[in-house]
Amino acid sequence: MKSQKVTESISSARRSYQDACGAAHGLDLLGERWSMLVVRELMLGPRRFSELRAGLPGISANVLTQRLEGLEESGILVRRRLPPPASVQVYELTPWGYEAEPLLQVIGRWAARSPTHDPTLAFSAVSLMLSMRTMLDPARAGGLVARVGFRIGEEGFVARLGEGQLPIERGDPAGCDVIFVGQPPLIAAAIYGGVPLAALEQAGQIAVEGDRQLAERYVTLFPMPAKVGALV
Repeated sequence: MKSQKVTESISSARRSYQDACGAAHGLDLLGERWSMLVVRELMLGPRRFSELRAGLPGISANVLTQRLEGLEESGILVRRRLPPPASVQVYELTPWGYEAEPLLQVIGRWAARSPTHDPTLAFSAVSLMLSMRTMLDPARAGGLVARVGFRIGEEGFVARLGEGQLPIERGDPAGCDVIFVGQPPLIAAAIYGGVPLAALEQAGQIAVEGDRQLAERYVTLFPMPAKVGALV
């Protein structure tokens, strides 16, 4: 086991940019394929290994194991066991790991301007939640105060809109002012694609429960940035 750890450390050193620039070291920490997306999936709290794989269907179990070990070694996440009756192992970001959210937000806003960005591709429930935190326009939200819920499969989320902020956490959305029910790409079609809620409901792709007027306004609070010029 010790020799394996030494080998892994040597391998990590060889992948390093060996550059004192903070940006270079940031890429040493999070630039490896899948690493930043693993961090993204943990931004709303601890997750089991199986839950991480469900949120990242393109990653293999072996690669996910490697990334989790590397992020743990770097101090970005920790492993812990939930107390009974759960008694399962989960992965959780450290306080320093949670500080990476602004990095996800900046790169997300920047990449959304790419003419080759394809918003129709699949993405996770956590990705949808974080995208709303990233793209919220405080000016459009104005003085709006509301509790907005989401039911995505077996997962529930509650967004508390107020003062131009949108904290979101996992939880039962029952009792929220409005609740969106559906899969992330279809909810995103209304929020980012401009597809009318009524059309999505009529097609049986999403459901809206509660304050209809609030729902119609909510989906207009996240304008997409203008695309850069077409690639030559």
